[in-house]
Amino acid sequence: MRIMIVDDEVIIRTGLAKVIRWHELGLELLKPAASAEEALKRIPRERPNILLTDIRMTGKTGLQLAEETKALLPDAEVIILSGYDDFVYTQQAIRQGVSDYLLKTSRPEEIIRTVLRAKRRIEEKWAARNEDQAKQKAARSLMLERLLLGETDEADLGRLPAYLPGLFPEADSGGEGRYQIALIHAEGWGESAPMAALLLFAVENMLGELLRCETLMQKKRIAVAVRLDSRGKLALAGLLEKIEELLKCTLFAAVGVPVERLAQCRESYETAEEAFAYKGLLGKRICLYEEIRQRKGGKTVCTHEEEMELSAILLDNDLVDLKNWVQRYMKAQLDDPQTTIESLEAAVHSAALSAHRWLERALSATGRGMPPELSAPHLNLKEGGLPKDALFAYLRAVMSLYHQRLAEGPAAHVQKAMAYIEQHLGSDVGLQQVARHVHLHPNHLSEVFKKETGTTFGDYVTRRKLSRAMEILSVSPAKISEVAAKVGYEDVKYFSQLFKKFTGKTPSEFREEAAGGGGAAAGSMEE
Repeated sequence: MRIMIVDDEVIIRTGLAKVIRWHELGLELLKPAASAEEALKRIPRERPNILLTDIRMTGKTGLQLAEETKALLPDAEVIILSGYDDFVYTQQAIRQGVSDYLLKTSRPEEIIRTVLRAKRRIEEKWAARNEDQAKQKAARSLMLERLLLGETDEADLGRLPAYLPGLFPEADSGGEGRYQIALIHAEGWGESAPMAALLLFAVENMLGELLRCETLMQKKRIAVAVRLDSRGKLALAGLLEKIEELLKCTLFAAVGVPVERLAQCRESYETAEEAFAYKGLLGKRICLYEEIRQRKGGKTVCTHEEEMELSAILLDNDLVDLKNWVQRYMKAQLDDPQTTIESLEAAVHSAALSAHRWLERALSATGRGMPPELSAPHLNLKEGGLPKDALFAYLRAVMSLYHQRLAEGPAAHVQKAMAYIEQHLGSDVGLQQVARHVHLHPNHLSEVFKKETGTTFGDYVTRRKLSRAMEILSVSPAKISEVAAKVGYEDVKYFSQLFKKFTGKTPSEFREEAAGGGGAAAGSMEE
């Protein structure tokens, strides 16, 4: 709150300025003015809340100054100082809207009490006004929220011009026209909740100044309802650019379909929400529902090749490669003009599930179960945030957990080797290849492997390959040659010999037994 002292006597104005510690009263002392004319020039710019002025001055009097000040600033409090104890002056001062009347001979404490009374009156006005404004804003917000959710009745619709004047042109309360809802998100003032809320408040204020509309503050966004112009267009691009430039922020707007009547605003709001789900995905400032409504959906499944590449990265514990893989994977989805939020969510979930299965297999190969802290992935992209961030965070957690678990104890190298073997059963995995992965000399790995597992490296690989073949034969009608290829054997005859030595049965006999006697069909698959 600001106070200005006006007196043509330099001793009086400088004395009043110095004898009282105005800042301790919660007041900012503006530079004292030497005349009413000087004060009137400065008042529109400096806007003092309290004016402490001499009644008799060269030029305009303090009473004239009071009258003109009240015309400029109706809420200002004016305190008159006089060297004359004259009741006539007091009466005239009251007529001019003067708040208080003091003699220049008044002691400082009396001046302080008078100024504090004026300060309290101003604060009471502000509080009352703020309370009224808050009530009005709450009522308008409630009515707009009911309108957007389709909860208004006939009585509500009749009251809309009074509650939501921004949707009604002047001299027209009929409400005829076309309407549209936009949802606006703002960022750029920091991640803290207070700063994010302050930015939204600033954007809402600017929208009210630049656009005839009604606004509703929601969590992390603003719902904007507008009545379209005669061209039926909502010109948002230039408006958002102007707000971004002034507030130094970044805005995103999702725009629903235009509707013919206010009662249909729910449809525009719901379609705006669908478009809002694409925030951060399309690289655009504005997403129109009309642009995404025709999308049929893109790829939903992580391919075998993508899964194998991901598994290799997770094994290598390479954070940079993992981030690059996620970026490539997501770019492929987002570049597809048919991608929808649903298909994108399915593709992200598929990639996360691939990592989850890999971790389950890798830990199982070392005799360890899945930790309870990493449950099956469920990434809901509509809850906010970018899908690539959500996917990268989950994959990073999988990779970190895997390497933390296998780094425990003296057998860490062997456990990592076993997990690597499990992941590469479909290839000709050898001792030197695995030794490079675990950073050991092949001879040393062979020794510690035998010591920890009780079997040679080669026998362990063979057993795991044949165990995987048994799993495939139990559930798949694939040809025996195809099963052999899946576990890294190009020579089907050699594979069959190893299989019988390991299980006591040929691959076909094993399949027949696993199928419960349906051998004819299964046997016909063997080459």
